[in-house]
Amino acid sequence: MDFSKVFAPISDHLDKFEIEFKRALETDSEIIRTITEHLYGGRGKRLRPALLFLSSGRANSASLYSALAVELIHTATLLHDDVIDESRTRRGIESVNYKWTNLVSVLMGDYFFARAFRLLVKAESPEILASFSEATERVSVGELNQVLFTGNFDIAEETYLNVIADKTASLFACSAEAGALCAGQNGRIRQGLKQYGEYVGMAFQITDDLLDLIGEAHKTGKTLGSDIREGWVTLPLIQALKNDNGSSKERIEKILGNDIGQSDISEVVNFVRDRGGIEYAEQKARDYVKNAVEIVDSLNGLPMKNALMDLANLAAERDR
Repeated sequence: MDFSKVFAPISDHLDKFEIEFKRALETDSEIIRTITEHLYGGRGKRLRPALLFLSSGRANSASLYSALAVELIHTATLLHDDVIDESRTRRGIESVNYKWTNLVSVLMGDYFFARAFRLLVKAESPEILASFSEATERVSVGELNQVLFTGNFDIAEETYLNVIADKTASLFACSAEAGALCAGQNGRIRQGLKQYGEYVGMAFQITDDLLDLIGEAHKTGKTLGSDIREGWVTLPLIQALKNDNGSSKERIEKILGNDIGQSDISEVVNFVRDRGGIEYAEQKARDYVKNAVEIVDSLNGLPMKNALMDLANLAAERDR
């Protein structure tokens, strides 16, 4: 199973989205136009807009504007992330901060945030606007807390989970909740889909952190071991350090505290694997998927229920 099969029921929605996304990025500014054209060459999976359409089960102006907004907000966070991480590539192409400057990347992120909320006004729903405002605030909190805990090799699992809930899962939750609102759903279905999105986002980020260690660079579009190089301790490493009897922890922390070469990354990956970190994180992602599927299964009247379940499962099974 892959994303194209899961998204098949909403392929028309996504085709319309692509047309309107290009239109939403039209501008008289030469530099903005040049950068957006560059970014479009490395476009992502459109996972959050697809989640919104699947949750809504219909395509109307509110769902389209909301889908455009969530993708712009997501792109803005990536532009800011790349500055923080000093990334050279994103989705297989040069990052904006590397091709231009950090200042340009930050300002483009700000522009996308502003453009997103301008589109959200057109959705004409205070509840949708409130959902996006909450999610965007959570993203900012998550980013700041990740900076705070970067380099902390004693970070607790609970702290890590709180950071990724804010940084990543919040936009998934917002996408699913907005989909429900666009379909006129409220109450149990709205709250259920919001929680479903939160769980899917958690599974997605934990899997992303796993792929940073054991993925294939040509599939992920990112340099492997980027989290380690940045000093951000993710769940596989947290669990491995917890399981270590002390014989290797000092050595691993010494590696992580210095400039890291490819052989160092291989040593850390082997350490994580030998101490059960990979298996533990895989199971944690599957647990979140299980919770997400159970929620969707309990909700009646969802036209895309099976696709939502497939999307949840794919969050923990993907290789890119």
